[in-house]
Amino acid sequence: MSGSKLMRAITVSEFGAPSVLKLCSGVTVPQPGHRQVLIRVHACGVNPVETYIRAGTYPRKPTLPYTPGSDVAGVVETVGEGVTAVKVGDRVFTTSTVSGGYAEYAVATDDCVYKLHSALDFTHGAAIGIPYFTAYRALVHKAHAKAGETVLIHGASGGVGIAACQLSRALGLRVLGTAGTPEGMKLALKNGAHLTFNHREEGYTDKIMEATEGRGVDVIVEMLSNVNLSKDLQMLAYEGRVLIVGSRGPIEINPRDSMAKESSIIGVLLTVASPEEKKESAALLYAGMEAGWLRPVAGVQYPLEKAAQAHQDIIDCPGAAGKMVLTM
Repeated sequence: MSGSKLMRAITVSEFGAPSVLKLCSGVTVPQPGHRQVLIRVHACGVNPVETYIRAGTYPRKPTLPYTPGSDVAGVVETVGEGVTAVKVGDRVFTTSTVSGGYAEYAVATDDCVYKLHSALDFTHGAAIGIPYFTAYRALVHKAHAKAGETVLIHGASGGVGIAACQLSRALGLRVLGTAGTPEGMKLALKNGAHLTFNHREEGYTDKIMEATEGRGVDVIVEMLSNVNLSKDLQMLAYEGRVLIVGSRGPIEINPRDSMAKESSIIGVLLTVASPEEKKESAALLYAGMEAGWLRPVAGVQYPLEKAAQAHQDIIDCPGAAGKMVLTM
């Protein structure tokens, strides 16, 4: 394949509002280096963290200009030297890219490329990467959740939330979920939650405590810590763990809430996972695809040129409903 081949891609040349996401049609298709894979992208997931990076408010800032996007799904176009796990023509998904996923082609290192099961289409594939690997890291590697425990998925209708519901159910946990709309609550129930609660309703935390007969929950997977962390600490059972998956700012908490229950607040960051942890996650998740319990829910789909609208909507939408996806 000629290095002069061109593609369409979203390029960010300055940090700022969603409008800085610019569609460029004359971008050179990147070439894979050693242990790298070039993928013809069919779909790319949109993650909230990508909006923070674009805005320049995230601790890690990429060098400008850059193309956002980690969760691509597509077909292997060509492979670099040393790649053995996948071959040209394989259907794959990723958890990270080198060149950026909001594009018609993307390069990824081979340890971030995984085979996509034949039962799933590319929009499903674009909803696996960060959500499912994050859910596994939170529940298994960090919370050490055990069958029979009760987990609260605080924000159960988005990409990570649905992944956490399905995985929690597969692990034998009692699954409680929250969402901001009746549709989101139904979606969480359909994807593994035993009970759901509307987190926009006054007194919903009291209902959660009633559902545990006042004991509290063992594990909380938290998507919006800057709003919910104080309430989370009050809902935990003795030696409970709250996993910080997402936050959009600071929050004030009372440390005594943690002292009284000897509870833990644990941060979760997928990018620091070891190669061994990634392999373990991938093996379990592929088994989930084979068994049928891993069923990604693709939410609203946008064409590549509407990436700016997708970034606006993922932050402003009243309630999540699956993983937002860009299609090529």
